[in-house]
Amino acid sequence: MPCDQSPLESIRIRFSPQLPSCLADMSTVYLEGKERLPCDSEVASIFSYGSTLPLVKRASSSKREKLSLKVGVVFSGGQAPGGHNVIAGLLDSLQGSELIGFLGGPSGILSGKYKTLTKNEVDAFRNTGGFDLLGSGRTKIETEEQFEQALQVCNKIKLDGLVVIGGDDSNTNAALLAEYFKLKGCSTCVVGIPKTIDGDLKNDYVPISFGFDTASKVYAESIGNLARDALSAKKYYHFVRLMGRTASHIALECALLTHPNLTIVAEEVFEKKMTLNQIVSDIVALIIERAALGKSYGVIIIPEGLIEWIPEMSTLMKELSGILSKEGGYSEEEIKAKLTSTSQECFFSIPVAIQKQLLLERDPHGNVQVSLIETERLLAEMVANEMKKIKDVSFHALPHFFGYEGRSAFPSNFDASYCYTLGAVASLAITSKLSGYMCFVSNLDKPIDKWDVGAVPLASLTHLETRKGKLKPVIEKALVDLNGKPFKFFAQQRALWRVEDKYSFPGPIQFDDGALLPPLSLLLESQ
Repeated sequence: MPCDQSPLESIRIRFSPQLPSCLADMSTVYLEGKERLPCDSEVASIFSYGSTLPLVKRASSSKREKLSLKVGVVFSGGQAPGGHNVIAGLLDSLQGSELIGFLGGPSGILSGKYKTLTKNEVDAFRNTGGFDLLGSGRTKIETEEQFEQALQVCNKIKLDGLVVIGGDDSNTNAALLAEYFKLKGCSTCVVGIPKTIDGDLKNDYVPISFGFDTASKVYAESIGNLARDALSAKKYYHFVRLMGRTASHIALECALLTHPNLTIVAEEVFEKKMTLNQIVSDIVALIIERAALGKSYGVIIIPEGLIEWIPEMSTLMKELSGILSKEGGYSEEEIKAKLTSTSQECFFSIPVAIQKQLLLERDPHGNVQVSLIETERLLAEMVANEMKKIKDVSFHALPHFFGYEGRSAFPSNFDASYCYTLGAVASLAITSKLSGYMCFVSNLDKPIDKWDVGAVPLASLTHLETRKGKLKPVIEKALVDLNGKPFKFFAQQRALWRVEDKYSFPGPIQFDDGALLPPLSLLLESQ
């Protein structure tokens, strides 16, 4: 059960998320389709079942027989606001059925650790953040032994369906599980729910992953507060790094919400092949421009994944990952000595504290853990070194990282209703006996009553990538489209925001009708 409830939590738990009008009577709705989606031949060889599945959308019929099912649900990966509402939507839509929750993420499936979810227990978590109802984890189900364990557990419990709430890797896992279950004659339907605050799980059918809207609004509130502080003190530059492992969607959305003086978009840095020194020079130029107007303050937004998009830094990190992956390990001095001359030059040009962060333990994929690299401090220190050479210009930097505080916030009304609807769609997929699908809600730029629903085959979303030296199917991350409407709108405004104080102050998330608005980037895309 949750900790002692705050007044706001008590109010939020009583909030009733909306369902689109097309789901007003769940007993007359099902999912069907005939349109086969293209699937890469190499991917199809892995997904002999999944590659044959059609795109399915909502269809109506006379009232169907009420089924008594047993459905499992699991949180996989990092938290995102709204996850509990997916479970609430599932429970409410599966009336008369049993819903069980696997504990601690995918490892709970392998070990068979679960609990039956009651209405009273789920009611206490409605419209709350976090995944604490069940807990989460990052265990990957990828070996033959693990697949067999999952199969035995699902057969033993006699699950009709398994709902995987996760990001791109977790949904890839769902696709592989669905494939394995079909191959082995298991009747458990496996469906995925698009979750990640990064906003990089999106495609032609899934407009946005859940949690992105809330996290962006939480960060934007704090950025607006910093902008107000900068205007008040008139002596600080706030360097703000925002969570987002690969793509810059959160940085862009927060820029649209707050109008900072400079926002670095990693995808643009990569396209323009900008070096670290060029980025530093651009920030220095900004400071000098504003100083000429009597302004010694500002706000700069930096995406978490920036460091991997800078050409020389990307090369350096690849070399370091290759060296650190060797068994036996090397001393710090041996690692430095094994770098190429170009990477050595890059390595020794950055602050010592950042050098040490680049040598930290790699993630399960063998990649640098970018969330541990303080890029905001790297840039602030390098800019400070350049500013020492310039007379009569004041510069004081304050670094910030906004990350984990956005992952488990109270979901906005938009995310609360979006997730509740996704839970209802997952129940439709299972009652329609669909497996190997990702649920989606379309028309999210419109009022909730006009939203529509469907499911897309997971196999059609995958491509092959090299992971740990082997080609594996993964769902491709969606990057910021530099030709897309959100970025183009931002690009038209940023020169004005650069020198003039056009800050917007979103304030705390409001849970009234205004909070039903979807992300600004989604609204711009739909224009």
